[in-house]
Amino acid sequence: PAWLVSLVCDGVLSGVGGVITFVPEIAILFFLLSILEDSGYMSRIAFIMDRPMRKIGLSGKSFIPLLMGFGCTVPAAMAARTMENMQDKRNTILLVPFMSCSAKLPVYALIAGAFFSKGHTLVVLSLYLGGIVLAALFGLLFKKTIFKDNNAAFMMELPPYRMPKFKDTMLHVWERVKHFLVKAGTLIFVMSVVVWLLMHFSFSFRFVGEQVEDSILSAIGGVIAPIFKPLGFGSWMAVVALLTGFIAKESVVSTLSVLVGSTLTAGNALSALGTLFTPLSAYSFLVFVSLYTPCIAAVSTMSRELQSKKFTAFVVVFQILVAYLAAFLVYSIGLLFV
Repeated sequence: PAWLVSLVCDGVLSGVGGVITFVPEIAILFFLLSILEDSGYMSRIAFIMDRPMRKIGLSGKSFIPLLMGFGCTVPAAMAARTMENMQDKRNTILLVPFMSCSAKLPVYALIAGAFFSKGHTLVVLSLYLGGIVLAALFGLLFKKTIFKDNNAAFMMELPPYRMPKFKDTMLHVWERVKHFLVKAGTLIFVMSVVVWLLMHFSFSFRFVGEQVEDSILSAIGGVIAPIFKPLGFGSWMAVVALLTGFIAKESVVSTLSVLVGSTLTAGNALSALGTLFTPLSAYSFLVFVSLYTPCIAAVSTMSRELQSKKFTAFVVVFQILVAYLAAFLVYSIGLLFV
């Protein structure tokens, strides 16, 4: 049946496949991290970066997870487990989502290329720099508020350089990869099926196939859409794309393609999305995408590393509020110059 084919291909395989694509990156990441750590060099990186990172309420060990955040939030959050101080660890993980992961780049490239053909490079650069600036500002804020009692001294042994043992390195990599697959993979599987159900069935449990506008997700998007009207993109299609972005940020582009009935490319994106966005609202949309809650795989990984449901909920709500406020300010200030 068509619904079963769609469930297996579009739901299960796409969802689980999205998790599997993280495995090589995570394996390579922890292989290299293990080599750096076992060789004695990792301690020196953290030591060198400690003084500048302390100025924004972080420790030297925070630098590497934040840097990894530009690749993927999942391994970045996992890398924070090397930090012994729980407050430093939580502060770092709270700031990692401000680093634009590689999954957001297709969204940046498509919309910036369509609406800002001459200055698309500066537009994308502003999104990356904006995240870095906000991370620094909120690092200072957290230092004076929720982590104000974090006065732990930076103490680290600088071991002598040594040759890493291959067996120990591979055991370390396998342990991390297996842990990720068991925990994050299970949640991704369930969430992918849930989103597929919402996208392909109506409230009467009728299979709607590609007629996404008749689905439960479309109805939910229509209810939520007015909330985003002050940001300039109050269309249910834009909201639905953001909702699917919780599964994977690349889904924003694919969802918009399905909703407009055309595979979006740099050549046709402007005509296809011209009814949904203006240049100003498109930039507001990009600002929101760059800052709102990372994908569900990242959230589940952060939850495991934070070891607190309260902090995990805080991360989700905090990122959404920051993204909403930033996009609102961009759109409101932009209207003054349009």
